[in-house]
Amino acid sequence: MNKSRRSFLKIAGLSAFALSSGITGLTGEAHAKIAPGSYAHGGNALSAKRWAMVIDTRKFKDSQDYEPLIEACHKAHNVPHIPGRQNIKWFWLDSYAHVFPDDMNAHLDERTSAASWPLLCNHCTNPPCVRVCPTQATYKMEDGIVAMDYHRCIGCRFCMAGCPYGARSFNFMDPRAHLTNPVPNPDFPTRMAGVVEKCTFCAERLAVGQLPACVEAAKGRILFGDLEDPASEVRKALAANYSIRRKPSLGTQPGVYYII
Repeated sequence: MNKSRRSFLKIAGLSAFALSSGITGLTGEAHAKIAPGSYAHGGNALSAKRWAMVIDTRKFKDSQDYEPLIEACHKAHNVPHIPGRQNIKWFWLDSYAHVFPDDMNAHLDERTSAASWPLLCNHCTNPPCVRVCPTQATYKMEDGIVAMDYHRCIGCRFCMAGCPYGARSFNFMDPRAHLTNPVPNPDFPTRMAGVVEKCTFCAERLAVGQLPACVEAAKGRILFGDLEDPASEVRKALAANYSIRRKPSLGTQPGVYYII
């Protein structure tokens, strides 16, 4: 038996043990006021059949315009800034060639090709990360949000291998060591070493009637709403403008649209 097969069987065995024994704290601890993955919806909760995001990139002049959005997201979710290549990312920027590698147009205008493009979890209709997670730490909610239960995560990183968008980060080291004290948002759980994390479309904010942090910070340049509602702002924007999504040929049906 080769090494890779032995490693897979070892992880599968641990996953089966965790599920059968009801253990949900293998790599988490009761640290936060909010239990990730179990968002209680109150009377003010925002709801949708299928949440989607539309980013109007025409309204962002340069990468600095995205900085308040990144800061708002990372503060709301206690995302640490770890120096070096192991930094954790929920909302970040990259080049057009990396964001849309399947665009075969070799003669893009300078603005499009030189711009920085925002990235986050796509909350796919057909999320491969959910299919490969052995402990259901990654799961899809009824409203289309692909959520995380950090307490169930065993750090196997199958979800990272399954995600074709690079939307997940693994905590190789203790992220809490790189947070201020007190943490930026004491109402959102911090994570620990050995856990995968990513954007959650701010499910915890939707549950109390608030829009995602990046949407609020964008001040009208990012729309968020129900893709199944023809009267929603996202549907109206998509009907009136040309938009693209990342790697559409994969059949994942991303929930993030870019107006270019």
